[in-house]
Amino acid sequence: MRGAIRIATLRGIPIRVHYSFLLVLPFLAWLFGLTLASGFGAERLRGHPLVWGVGLVACLFLSVLVHELAHSVYALRKGGQVSDITLLMIGGVSRITRMPEGARHEALMALAGPATSLVLGVLLMVGSVPLARAGAADVSFAVAYLGGLNVFLGLFNLLPAFPMDGGRVLRALLTGWLGRVRATQTAAFVGKGFALLFGLVGLFGLPGLWPAGNPILILIAVFVFMGAAGESREVLMQSLLSGLRVRELMTPRTSAVGAEDSVEEVDARLRAERRRALPVVEDGRVVGLVTRMAVRRVPEPRRAQVRAREVAQPVPELTPEASAWDALREMGQRQLPQLPVVQEGLLVGTLTQEDLVRGMQLRELEENRRDGPWGVGPRESHP
Repeated sequence: MRGAIRIATLRGIPIRVHYSFLLVLPFLAWLFGLTLASGFGAERLRGHPLVWGVGLVACLFLSVLVHELAHSVYALRKGGQVSDITLLMIGGVSRITRMPEGARHEALMALAGPATSLVLGVLLMVGSVPLARAGAADVSFAVAYLGGLNVFLGLFNLLPAFPMDGGRVLRALLTGWLGRVRATQTAAFVGKGFALLFGLVGLFGLPGLWPAGNPILILIAVFVFMGAAGESREVLMQSLLSGLRVRELMTPRTSAVGAEDSVEEVDARLRAERRRALPVVEDGRVVGLVTRMAVRRVPEPRRAQVRAREVAQPVPELTPEASAWDALREMGQRQLPQLPVVQEGLLVGTLTQEDLVRGMQLRELEENRRDGPWGVGPRESHP
Protein backbone atom coordinates (compact mmCIF):
# COMPACT_ATOMS: atom_id res chain seq x y z
CA MET A 1 0.00 0.00 0.00
CA ARG A 2 1.48 3.31 -1.07
CA GLY A 3 2.02 6.06 1.49
CA ALA A 4 2.69 3.60 4.31
CA ILE A 5 5.77 3.52 6.57
CA ARG A 6 7.11 0.22 7.86
CA ILE A 7 7.54 0.40 11.65
CA ALA A 8 7.99 -3.23 12.72
CA THR A 9 7.79 -6.90 11.79
CA LEU A 10 5.82 -9.45 13.83
CA ARG A 11 5.95 -13.16 13.00
CA GLY A 12 7.45 -12.26 9.65
CA ILE A 13 4.58 -9.85 8.83
CA PRO A 14 5.59 -6.24 8.04
CA ILE A 15 3.59 -3.72 10.12
CA ARG A 16 3.03 -0.37 8.38
CA VAL A 17 1.41 2.93 9.36
CA HIS A 18 -0.35 4.85 6.61
CA TYR A 19 0.10 8.61 6.45
CA SER A 20 -3.68 9.00 6.89
CA PHE A 21 -3.27 7.72 10.47
CA LEU A 22 -0.73 10.46 11.18
CA LEU A 23 -3.15 13.03 9.74
CA VAL A 24 -6.07 11.96 11.90
CA LEU A 25 -4.01 11.44 15.08
CA PRO A 26 -4.30 15.06 16.37
CA PHE A 27 -8.07 15.13 15.74
CA LEU A 28 -8.70 11.82 17.52
CA ALA A 29 -6.44 12.85 20.41
CA TRP A 30 -8.43 16.07 20.79
CA LEU A 31 -11.75 14.20 20.50
CA PHE A 32 -10.81 11.54 23.09
CA GLY A 33 -9.36 14.17 25.42
CA LEU A 34 -12.58 16.18 25.16
CA THR A 35 -14.64 13.06 25.91
CA LEU A 36 -12.58 12.28 29.02
CA ALA A 37 -12.71 15.89 30.19
CA SER A 38 -16.50 16.06 29.82
CA GLY A 39 -17.26 12.53 31.04
CA PHE A 40 -14.87 12.33 33.97
CA GLY A 41 -14.14 15.99 34.62
CA ALA A 42 -11.11 17.97 33.45
CA GLU A 43 -10.33 19.10 36.98
CA ARG A 44 -10.14 15.47 38.19
CA LEU A 45 -7.73 14.32 35.47
CA ARG A 46 -4.09 14.12 36.49
CA GLY A 47 -2.61 15.81 33.46
CA HIS A 48 -3.82 17.67 30.39
CA PRO A 49 -6.80 16.08 28.55
CA LEU A 50 -4.86 16.18 25.27
CA VAL A 51 -2.12 13.98 26.79
CA TRP A 52 -4.76 11.48 27.85
CA GLY A 53 -6.23 11.68 24.34
CA VAL A 54 -2.87 10.85 22.73
CA GLY A 55 -2.46 7.90 25.08
CA LEU A 56 -5.94 6.62 24.24
CA VAL A 57 -5.30 6.92 20.48
CA ALA A 58 -2.06 4.96 20.83
CA CYS A 59 -3.79 2.24 22.86
CA LEU A 60 -6.71 2.11 20.42
CA PHE A 61 -4.46 1.54 17.43
CA LEU A 62 -2.54 -1.10 19.38
CA SER A 63 -5.93 -2.75 19.86
CA VAL A 64 -6.56 -2.50 16.11
CA LEU A 65 -3.17 -4.12 15.51
CA VAL A 66 -4.12 -7.01 17.83
CA HIS A 67 -7.41 -7.33 15.89
CA GLU A 68 -5.53 -7.58 12.57
CA LEU A 69 -2.94 -9.97 13.98
CA ALA A 70 -5.77 -12.31 14.98
CA HIS A 71 -6.82 -12.49 11.30
CA SER A 72 -3.24 -12.97 10.15
CA VAL A 73 -2.25 -15.62 12.69
CA TYR A 74 -5.32 -17.69 11.86
CA ALA A 75 -4.62 -17.36 8.12
CA LEU A 76 -1.00 -18.44 8.56
CA ARG A 77 -1.96 -21.44 10.69
CA LYS A 78 -4.41 -22.62 8.03
CA GLY A 79 -2.01 -22.35 5.11
CA GLY A 80 -2.73 -18.76 4.07
CA GLN A 81 -0.19 -16.11 3.18
CA VAL A 82 -0.09 -12.59 4.66
CA SER A 83 1.69 -9.77 2.84
CA ASP A 84 1.49 -7.06 5.52
CA ILE A 85 -0.69 -5.21 8.02
CA THR A 86 -1.35 -1.50 7.53
CA LEU A 87 -2.90 0.83 10.12
CA LEU A 88 -5.16 3.47 8.56
CA MET A 89 -7.11 6.44 9.88
CA ILE A 90 -10.24 4.30 10.33
CA GLY A 91 -8.68 1.02 11.41
CA GLY A 92 -6.40 -1.60 9.95
CA VAL A 93 -6.06 -3.79 6.88
CA SER A 94 -4.46 -7.24 6.71
CA ARG A 95 -3.38 -7.97 3.15
CA ILE A 96 -3.90 -11.72 2.88
CA THR A 97 -2.49 -12.68 -0.51
CA ARG A 98 -3.55 -16.31 -0.22
CA MET A 99 -6.70 -17.22 1.67
CA PRO A 100 -6.99 -20.45 3.67
CA GLU A 101 -8.70 -23.08 1.54
CA GLY A 102 -12.41 -23.51 2.12
CA ALA A 103 -15.22 -21.10 2.93
CA ARG A 104 -15.34 -22.35 6.54
CA HIS A 105 -11.77 -21.29 7.25
CA GLU A 106 -12.33 -17.94 5.53
CA ALA A 107 -15.35 -17.30 7.77
CA LEU A 108 -13.46 -18.30 10.92
CA MET A 109 -10.50 -16.16 9.89
CA ALA A 110 -12.85 -13.19 9.44
CA LEU A 111 -14.49 -13.81 12.83
CA ALA A 112 -11.12 -14.04 14.62
CA GLY A 113 -10.67 -10.25 14.53
CA PRO A 114 -14.04 -9.15 15.96
CA ALA A 115 -13.94 -11.95 18.55
CA THR A 116 -10.52 -10.73 19.71
CA SER A 117 -11.77 -7.12 19.94
CA LEU A 118 -14.85 -8.15 21.92
CA VAL A 119 -12.82 -10.25 24.37
CA LEU A 120 -10.24 -7.47 24.76
CA GLY A 121 -13.01 -4.92 25.31
CA VAL A 122 -14.68 -7.00 28.03
CA LEU A 123 -11.34 -7.64 29.76
CA LEU A 124 -10.53 -3.93 29.79
CA MET A 125 -13.91 -2.99 31.21
CA VAL A 126 -13.67 -5.66 33.89
CA GLY A 127 -10.08 -4.61 34.63
CA SER A 128 -11.15 -1.00 35.16
CA VAL A 129 -13.08 -1.96 38.33
CA PRO A 130 -10.07 -2.81 40.56
CA LEU A 131 -8.30 0.30 39.23
CA ALA A 132 -11.16 2.45 40.53
CA ARG A 133 -11.05 0.69 43.89
CA ALA A 134 -7.29 1.32 44.07
CA GLY A 135 -7.87 5.08 43.83
CA ALA A 136 -6.91 5.51 40.17
CA ALA A 137 -10.34 6.73 39.08
CA ASP A 138 -9.09 8.63 36.04
CA VAL A 139 -7.10 5.62 34.76
CA SER A 140 -10.11 3.39 35.43
CA PHE A 141 -12.38 5.69 33.39
CA ALA A 142 -9.90 5.75 30.49
CA VAL A 143 -9.48 1.96 30.53
CA ALA A 144 -13.25 1.43 30.61
CA TYR A 145 -13.64 3.90 27.72
CA LEU A 146 -10.97 2.02 25.74
CA GLY A 147 -12.82 -1.21 26.48
CA GLY A 148 -16.03 0.30 25.12
CA LEU A 149 -14.19 1.36 21.94
CA ASN A 150 -12.97 -2.21 21.46
CA VAL A 151 -16.48 -3.61 21.91
CA PHE A 152 -17.76 -1.09 19.35
CA LEU A 153 -14.92 -2.06 16.99
CA GLY A 154 -15.81 -5.73 17.29
CA LEU A 155 -19.55 -5.20 16.76
CA PHE A 156 -19.06 -2.71 13.91
CA ASN A 157 -16.83 -5.16 12.06
CA LEU A 158 -19.55 -7.82 12.29
CA LEU A 159 -21.81 -5.80 9.98
CA PRO A 160 -22.47 -8.01 6.92
CA ALA A 161 -20.85 -5.61 4.47
CA PHE A 162 -17.54 -5.52 2.65
CA PRO A 163 -14.83 -4.65 3.49
CA MET A 164 -15.75 -5.31 7.13
CA ASP A 165 -15.23 -8.78 8.59
CA GLY A 166 -18.95 -9.47 8.58
CA GLY A 167 -18.91 -9.01 4.81
CA ARG A 168 -16.28 -11.74 4.52
CA VAL A 169 -18.42 -14.04 6.65
CA LEU A 170 -21.41 -13.26 4.40
CA ARG A 171 -19.32 -14.09 1.32
CA ALA A 172 -18.17 -17.36 2.86
CA LEU A 173 -21.80 -18.33 3.58
CA LEU A 174 -22.88 -17.46 0.01
CA THR A 175 -19.90 -19.00 -1.82
CA GLY A 176 -21.25 -22.56 -1.86
CA TRP A 177 -24.53 -21.31 -3.33
CA LEU A 178 -23.44 -18.54 -5.72
CA GLY A 179 -19.74 -19.19 -6.34
CA ARG A 180 -16.93 -16.94 -5.10
CA VAL A 181 -17.31 -14.15 -7.67
CA ARG A 182 -21.06 -13.68 -7.33
CA ALA A 183 -20.87 -14.10 -3.56
CA THR A 184 -18.25 -11.33 -3.46
CA GLN A 185 -20.34 -9.10 -5.71
CA THR A 186 -23.37 -9.62 -3.45
CA ALA A 187 -21.38 -8.84 -0.28
CA ALA A 188 -19.84 -5.82 -2.01
CA PHE A 189 -23.31 -4.59 -3.04
CA VAL A 190 -24.44 -4.84 0.60
CA GLY A 191 -21.26 -3.01 1.61
CA LYS A 192 -21.98 -0.15 -0.79
CA GLY A 193 -25.50 0.03 0.64
CA PHE A 194 -24.10 0.43 4.15
CA ALA A 195 -21.63 3.02 2.85
CA LEU A 196 -24.51 5.03 1.38
CA LEU A 197 -26.38 4.77 4.69
CA PHE A 198 -23.32 5.90 6.67
CA GLY A 199 -22.81 8.82 4.27
CA LEU A 200 -26.43 9.98 4.55
CA VAL A 201 -26.39 9.73 8.36
CA GLY A 202 -23.03 11.51 8.46
CA LEU A 203 -24.36 14.36 6.29
CA PHE A 204 -27.92 14.77 7.57
CA GLY A 205 -27.89 12.93 10.91
CA LEU A 206 -30.78 11.10 12.57
CA PRO A 207 -33.35 13.29 14.35
CA GLY A 208 -32.96 12.88 18.09
CA LEU A 209 -30.23 10.24 17.74
CA TRP A 210 -27.28 11.51 15.71
CA PRO A 211 -26.27 15.08 14.84
CA ALA A 212 -25.70 16.08 11.20
CA GLY A 213 -22.29 16.86 9.74
CA ASN A 214 -20.24 14.01 11.24
CA PRO A 215 -16.91 13.95 9.33
CA ILE A 216 -15.74 10.62 10.83
CA LEU A 217 -18.87 8.80 9.61
CA ILE A 218 -18.53 10.37 6.17
CA LEU A 219 -14.89 9.21 5.96
CA ILE A 220 -15.95 5.71 7.02
CA ALA A 221 -18.60 5.75 4.28
CA VAL A 222 -16.00 6.65 1.65
CA PHE A 223 -13.56 3.95 2.80
CA VAL A 224 -16.29 1.29 3.01
CA PHE A 225 -17.52 2.11 -0.50
CA MET A 226 -14.00 2.06 -1.95
CA GLY A 227 -13.12 -1.12 -0.08
CA ALA A 228 -16.24 -2.93 -1.30
CA ALA A 229 -15.59 -1.90 -4.91
CA GLY A 230 -11.91 -2.88 -4.66
CA GLU A 231 -12.64 -6.30 -3.16
CA SER A 232 -15.19 -7.08 -5.85
CA ARG A 233 -12.79 -6.03 -8.60
CA GLU A 234 -9.91 -8.05 -7.13
CA VAL A 235 -11.92 -11.27 -6.87
CA LEU A 236 -13.20 -10.82 -10.44
CA MET A 237 -9.60 -10.41 -11.66
CA GLN A 238 -8.58 -13.49 -9.68
CA SER A 239 -11.41 -15.48 -11.25
CA LEU A 240 -10.43 -14.40 -14.77
CA LEU A 241 -6.69 -14.97 -14.36
CA SER A 242 -6.42 -17.98 -12.05
CA GLY A 243 -7.17 -20.41 -14.88
CA LEU A 244 -4.61 -18.88 -17.23
CA ARG A 245 -0.92 -19.80 -17.41
CA VAL A 246 1.84 -17.28 -17.98
CA ARG A 247 2.79 -19.00 -21.27
CA GLU A 248 -0.65 -18.12 -22.69
CA LEU A 249 -0.12 -14.38 -22.13
CA MET A 250 3.62 -13.72 -22.20
CA THR A 251 5.50 -12.15 -25.07
CA PRO A 252 8.25 -14.54 -26.28
CA ARG A 253 10.89 -11.84 -26.22
CA THR A 254 14.42 -12.35 -24.96
CA SER A 255 15.72 -8.79 -25.22
CA ALA A 256 17.82 -8.00 -22.15
CA VAL A 257 20.77 -5.96 -20.90
CA GLY A 258 23.98 -7.26 -19.36
CA ALA A 259 24.75 -6.86 -15.68
CA GLU A 260 27.89 -4.87 -16.55
CA ASP A 261 26.17 -2.56 -19.06
CA SER A 262 26.13 1.08 -17.99
CA VAL A 263 22.92 2.81 -16.99
CA GLU A 264 23.53 5.14 -19.96
CA GLU A 265 23.42 2.12 -22.30
CA VAL A 266 20.32 0.81 -20.56
CA ASP A 267 18.61 4.17 -20.99
CA ALA A 268 19.38 4.14 -24.71
CA ARG A 269 17.97 0.62 -25.06
CA LEU A 270 14.79 1.50 -23.16
CA ARG A 271 14.21 4.48 -25.42
CA ALA A 272 15.03 2.65 -28.65
CA GLU A 273 12.78 -0.32 -27.84
CA ARG A 274 10.08 1.81 -26.17
CA ARG A 275 10.16 -0.40 -23.10
CA ARG A 276 9.39 0.45 -19.47
CA ALA A 277 11.80 -2.16 -18.16
CA LEU A 278 14.38 -4.71 -19.31
CA PRO A 279 15.64 -7.91 -17.69
CA VAL A 280 19.25 -7.91 -16.50
CA VAL A 281 21.22 -11.08 -17.28
CA GLU A 282 24.59 -12.38 -16.16
CA ASP A 283 26.14 -15.53 -17.60
CA GLY A 284 22.87 -16.13 -19.42
CA ARG A 285 20.73 -16.05 -16.27
CA VAL A 286 18.29 -13.38 -15.11
CA VAL A 287 19.54 -11.49 -12.04
CA GLY A 288 17.00 -8.65 -11.90
CA LEU A 289 14.96 -6.05 -13.73
CA VAL A 290 15.93 -2.44 -14.49
CA THR A 291 13.12 0.08 -14.95
CA ARG A 292 12.91 3.57 -16.37
CA MET A 293 12.23 4.86 -12.87
CA ALA A 294 15.47 3.30 -11.62
CA VAL A 295 17.37 4.91 -14.50
CA ARG A 296 15.88 8.33 -13.76
CA ARG A 297 17.03 8.13 -10.16
CA VAL A 298 20.66 8.06 -11.34
CA PRO A 299 22.00 11.59 -12.12
CA GLU A 300 22.85 11.95 -15.82
CA PRO A 301 26.57 12.70 -15.23
CA ARG A 302 26.94 9.35 -13.38
CA ARG A 303 24.98 7.11 -15.76
CA ALA A 304 28.09 6.13 -17.71
CA GLN A 305 29.80 4.89 -14.50
CA VAL A 306 26.89 3.09 -12.78
CA ARG A 307 26.30 -0.55 -13.83
CA ALA A 308 22.91 -2.12 -14.54
CA ARG A 309 23.37 -4.64 -11.70
CA GLU A 310 23.57 -1.73 -9.21
CA VAL A 311 20.08 -0.42 -10.04
CA ALA A 312 18.37 -3.71 -10.91
CA GLN A 313 15.46 -4.84 -8.74
CA PRO A 314 15.30 -8.48 -7.61
CA VAL A 315 12.51 -10.43 -9.29
CA PRO A 316 10.83 -13.75 -8.45
CA GLU A 317 11.40 -16.75 -10.70
CA LEU A 318 8.35 -16.73 -12.97
CA THR A 319 7.99 -19.81 -15.17
CA PRO A 320 5.70 -20.29 -18.19
CA GLU A 321 3.52 -22.68 -16.14
CA ALA A 322 2.96 -20.21 -13.29
CA SER A 323 -0.55 -18.81 -12.68
CA ALA A 324 -1.25 -15.45 -14.33
CA TRP A 325 -2.96 -14.38 -11.08
CA ASP A 326 0.19 -15.09 -9.07
CA ALA A 327 2.16 -13.03 -11.60
CA LEU A 328 -0.22 -10.09 -11.19
CA ARG A 329 0.11 -10.26 -7.40
CA GLU A 330 3.90 -10.23 -7.67
CA MET A 331 3.80 -7.19 -9.95
CA GLY A 332 1.47 -5.38 -7.59
CA GLN A 333 3.46 -6.13 -4.44
CA ARG A 334 6.78 -5.17 -6.06
CA GLN A 335 5.27 -2.30 -8.10
CA LEU A 336 6.85 -3.55 -11.32
CA PRO A 337 5.50 -2.95 -14.85
CA GLN A 338 6.58 -6.42 -16.04
CA LEU A 339 8.34 -9.62 -15.03
CA PRO A 340 10.84 -11.77 -16.93
CA VAL A 341 9.75 -15.34 -17.67
CA VAL A 342 12.44 -17.98 -17.24
CA GLN A 343 12.69 -21.69 -17.95
CA GLU A 344 15.56 -23.72 -16.53
CA GLY A 345 17.17 -20.43 -15.53
CA LEU A 346 17.12 -18.97 -19.05
CA LEU A 347 15.07 -15.99 -20.24
CA VAL A 348 12.24 -17.10 -22.55
CA GLY A 349 9.98 -14.03 -22.54
CA THR A 350 8.39 -11.20 -20.57
CA LEU A 351 4.98 -10.69 -19.03
CA THR A 352 3.70 -7.11 -18.81
CA GLN A 353 0.71 -5.49 -17.14
CA GLU A 354 -0.70 -4.93 -20.63
CA ASP A 355 -0.45 -8.67 -21.35
CA LEU A 356 -2.46 -9.41 -18.20
CA VAL A 357 -5.12 -6.81 -18.99
CA ARG A 358 -5.49 -8.23 -22.49
CA GLY A 359 -5.80 -11.73 -21.03
CA MET A 360 -8.56 -10.61 -18.65
CA GLN A 361 -10.46 -8.90 -21.45
CA LEU A 362 -10.29 -11.96 -23.70
CA ARG A 363 -11.31 -14.28 -20.85
CA GLU A 364 -14.28 -12.06 -20.02
CA LEU A 365 -15.37 -12.01 -23.68
CA GLU A 366 -15.16 -15.81 -23.82
CA GLU A 367 -17.27 -16.21 -20.70
CA ASN A 368 -19.85 -13.68 -21.90
CA ARG A 369 -20.07 -15.53 -25.23
CA ARG A 370 -20.51 -18.83 -23.38
CA ASP A 371 -23.28 -17.33 -21.25
CA GLY A 372 -25.20 -16.23 -24.31
CA PRO A 373 -27.49 -13.20 -24.67
CA TRP A 374 -29.37 -13.95 -21.43
CA GLY A 375 -26.26 -14.00 -19.26
CA VAL A 376 -26.99 -17.52 -17.99
CA GLY A 377 -24.19 -19.95 -17.30
CA PRO A 378 -20.94 -20.26 -15.38
CA ARG A 379 -19.14 -16.97 -15.03
CA GLU A 380 -16.17 -17.94 -12.95
CA SER A 381 -13.42 -20.45 -12.65
CA HIS A 382 -12.41 -21.63 -9.20
CA PRO A 383 -8.68 -21.64 -8.36
